[in-house]
Amino acid sequence: MKCPLQISYENLPESEALSSHIRQRADKLEQVFQHLIACNVTVSLPHRHSQQGERYLVQVDVTAPGTELVSNKQNHEDVYVAVRDAFDATRRLLEERARHLRGQTKQHAEPMHGTVARLLDDFGFIEGDDGNDYYFSPENLVDQAFDKLTEGTPVQFLPEVAQEGRQAKRVSTGKHRYNAD
Repeated sequence: MKCPLQISYENLPESEALSSHIRQRADKLEQVFQHLIACNVTVSLPHRHSQQGERYLVQVDVTAPGTELVSNKQNHEDVYVAVRDAFDATRRLLEERARHLRGQTKQHAEPMHGTVARLLDDFGFIEGDDGNDYYFSPENLVDQAFDKLTEGTPVQFLPEVAQEGRQAKRVSTGKHRYNAD
């Protein structure tokens, strides 16, 4: 590993075999994110509870340009499993950070506005502000029962191209806010 690696043990003796395993795991983090500045790993054994066995806690704290990522909720009865889980969680955090830096984060669609144009027995159509008609079914409604809708009701929705044509997803009458994911 090119960046400094610090391994700490709390309430348990230092283990060369475990330290070697941690170094191997840390080396793999640089394959995911090459510009790591520091990596600190803490392996601890909190005080035992009378009803529970020993559970090792592993915290991985990595510093990269502009961010510090911490994976600290990994614990297990087997210290090697706790190390694996902590480094897997850290790897996922680094992968997400790398995607964010490359601009590959998920972009949420902007809701479109329109009005309910036609209602049939089990589906309807919305005329969008763009002049196109969008099909929707009762399952696409967020905050209103299908049988309570009336033609002319203003709505917002997420447009999508489906096999049947243009479709409105997550249709809302505006009484309910939603995230577009």
